[in-house]
Amino acid sequence: MTLDRPSISSQIAQFLPMPQDSSSQTVHEPKKALKYNRELSWKIASSLATSFRYAWGGLSYAFETQRNFRIHTVIGTLAIGLGLFLQLKPVEISVIGVTIGIVLAMELLNTAIESVVDLTVGQSYHELAKIAKDCGAGAVLVSAMAAIIVGTALLLPPLWAVVQIAIARQ
Repeated sequence: MTLDRPSISSQIAQFLPMPQDSSSQTVHEPKKALKYNRELSWKIASSLATSFRYAWGGLSYAFETQRNFRIHTVIGTLAIGLGLFLQLKPVEISVIGVTIGIVLAMELLNTAIESVVDLTVGQSYHELAKIAKDCGAGAVLVSAMAAIIVGTALLLPPLWAVVQIAIARQ
């Protein structure tokens, strides 16, 4: 694979100790595929269990500190519960579950973006920090709106049928 311009990962890779190619390249020459030194990636989490512990720590942090993450978790749990109560097909419940997962993942990414921006700019205001935070929040909003559409399409028709049956019995 050749690269016409350096990628972000190749810029990051230059900070890792690795053997340098002795041939000199100009900016406009295609670059050879670089072999990245991944030794340091295993130094942070010494085991898979440690990696899962770090991931669980991130989920716990988001649940404890982010109101919207808790709201989305509760709504998602209610949606799955309603789907089970309405006896939706397994594939329909799976679609709802995947949609909920996307919304929660967006919330986690938004929290990570906000944390990194806060770390970088501290208590000062910067227009680019505002843009980054607003875009992260916008991504959550788009995924939540898509989840509402999916949930409405899958849950509303059978729920309406149950309501009509309940009304007809009275």
